[in-house]
Parts: sequence; structure tokens; C-alpha cells
Amino acid sequence: MADPAELRRTGWTGAAVRLITGWALLGGAVLLAVVLMNVASILGAMFGSAVPGDFEMTEVGVAVAVFAFLPYTQVTDGNVTADIFTSGAGPRTVALLKLLGAVIAFGFALLLLWRMYEGMGDQRDYGYTTTILQFPIWLAFVPILISLGLLALAALVSLRDHSHVLKGGA
Repeated sequence: MADPAELRRTGWTGAAVRLITGWALLGGAVLLAVVLMNVASILGAMFGSAVPGDFEMTEVGVAVAVFAFLPYTQVTDGNVTADIFTSGAGPRTVALLKLLGAVIAFGFALLLLWRMYEGMGDQRDYGYTTTILQFPIWLAFVPILISLGLLALAALVSLRDHSHVLKGGA
């Protein structure tokens, strides 16, 4: 049986994987920007002028980046697994367990998407902003919601991949 990570993804699954990969790369760019901003702030502080609001931008940037990586981790089977329990199992058993994990990931993504959407509305309605930069906090929820939508899509790709293995396909 083929490993789902080695399955040729075409059509909607191929498009989904390309979209998810691009999104993860954007998350990496955000994280790189956070690192560079922190370096600039530290160097600036050594010479008397740190970057104002660096802590606030770090909080937002890291949260956005972490959520951007979740769909990629799901679609590439990069989640942490307990191989000690599955090392002697056959490919169908492993695929069944991964299928179950994909179902849980899908439900988790939908639950978080719903609750984060509600949280974004509350942040917007109450007008919460960061202390120094006065950045509206609800804006950080937008890329996080996109990430959660992509996580649900990644879980669907995983469901397709692992159900394909269970059916005996390659």
C-alpha cells in the first residue's frame, strides 16, 4: 500500500495542497518578519530607540504564524504520532487510525473556526486594541480564521488519502 504522503494529488486535492503550502510559506514569512523586528528592536534598544510595540507585534505575528502552519502539518502527516503503538500494525490499521485522526482534526477545525469567529466579533464589538500601537485585535483573527478553514480542508484531503489506502488504492 502506498503511503498517503506519496499519493499523487491531482484535482481538488492537488489544488488544496498547493494553497495550503503557500499559506504555510506566508506564515513562515510572518515569523521571519517577527524575528527581524525583534532583532531591530534589540539593536535599537542598545542604541536608545527600541521598536515601539514590538511585544504586541510579536504576540500577533507568532499567533498568526502558528495557525498558518497547522493545515500544512495536517496535510503532510506531520502531526506527532505514537509510533510505538503502530510500529507492528499493518498499513490498513495505520490508515484507519490516521483516518480517525483526520476526522478529529476536521471536527476540531470546525469547532475552533466557529468559536474564533465569535471571539473576533466580540473583539471588534468591544473595540479592543493593543496598548501601544492601538492595533485592533480583531484583525489578527482574520488570518487565523483562514488558517482554520484551511485546516478543515487539509483534514478533508487527509480523509480522502487515508480512505483511499483503506480501499486498497495506491
